[in-house]
Amino acid sequence: MTENTGAEATAILPETAAQLVELERLQRSLADAEERAKSHWEQYLRALAELDNVRKRAARDIEAANRYGLEKFAAELLPVKDTLELAVQNAERADAASLKEGQEATLQLLSRALERLGVTLINPEGQPFDPSRHEAMMAQESKQAQPNSVLQVVQPGYELNGRLLRPARVIVARAPGGA
Repeated sequence: MTENTGAEATAILPETAAQLVELERLQRSLADAEERAKSHWEQYLRALAELDNVRKRAARDIEAANRYGLEKFAAELLPVKDTLELAVQNAERADAASLKEGQEATLQLLSRALERLGVTLINPEGQPFDPSRHEAMMAQESKQAQPNSVLQVVQPGYELNGRLLRPARVIVARAPGGA
């Protein structure tokens, strides 16, 4: 192929045509790569924005849980408070038997509320001593109880959904003779 621009004729050599074809192919490949890079950058920005949204949503959820997490607990204890207030208001007019009856009813109300909240009583009397759930107040000789078992519960313990809130305070049996 020859091109004539006037004074001088320029011939495109087959080698130059091959280079031009290769240059066009490389330019198309570059344009495709730039388009993919742009697409990947946009995907990255969307993922970054979504991650930020998830982080903000989690922070709001944690704040709400901290703020309102005790709502169920408070709702369960309000009837207990109401019962105690009623008992205080009527204390002057009540006799000892009705006061005791009211206290027992209030204690049952509180026990049921704690149970509904997942709080369980640890009363290990007669069971082997477990230092992870019991606190030994003292050891006492006993002929009836097995050594290293709970002889008496001084103060019961409590768990919340399997997690120890307070260990049971106990007296542990030991063999007669100080062994």
